Amino acid sequence: MNKKVILHNLGLKDYKETWDYQELLFKKIIDIKIKNRREDVSLVTPNYFIMVEHPHVYTLGKSGDKANLLINEEELQRKKATFYKINRGGDITYHGPGQVVGYPILDLDNFFTDIHKYLRFLEEMVILTLAEYGLKAERSKGETGVWLDVGTPFARKICAMGVRASRWVTMHGFALNVNTDLGYFDLMIPCGIKDKAVTSLNVELGEKEVNIVEVKEKLLKNFTTLFEAEMLVK
Repeated sequence: MNKKVILHNLGLKDYKETWDYQELLFKKIIDIKIKNRREDVSLVTPNYFIMVEHPHVYTLGKSGDKANLLINEEELQRKKATFYKINRGGDITYHGPGQVVGYPILDLDNFFTDIHKYLRFLEEMVILTLAEYGLKAERSKGETGVWLDVGTPFARKICAMGVRASRWVTMHGFALNVNTDLGYFDLMIPCGIKDKAVTSLNVELGEKEVNIVEVKEKLLKNFTTLFEAEMLVK
């Protein structure tokens, strides 16, 4: 099994360009797996982890309802935002500057073949990271992602998740609000959940801006620990 993960830190990058890049890496792994099966060979499959921030964009999962986006095309343009219907699970979510977005493109045959465990590990990576900032983050039963004050009237989501997997290869991932403009969440029903608020790390810490590079480093450290992986920077 290959537990080496190649990190691509793309900075601020257009959503569609990044999605296309994900698809390219995803297909590369799938093609190797198909070749291994058809030709009875054992070529090593690579693993990737894309870290990125996006300009303002709303994305809708394949099971989502576009009615959860509360503005029209003209208003999207005024807000300098774009919209895409995509091939991950989940409903609608928002990406924008000040948000850490991670797309692990892993061959789970290199780790463990369990999508439920994979999602729980991604959530745990974020929970451990937020604990380093003194926040007690949790899972919310039946709602993928990471939350604060679960089970209270003040429950709020700080990290959204939505993944796709085929032949045990993953794509899409998580979006952790760090210094995010939360006003953009008012223009949608986040993940189709009407009665829960959204928050960000800087709001929770009462700071104008949190060091986002430091947050990324902590996330990657916790990822490598949980997945017993070695991170290679390319």
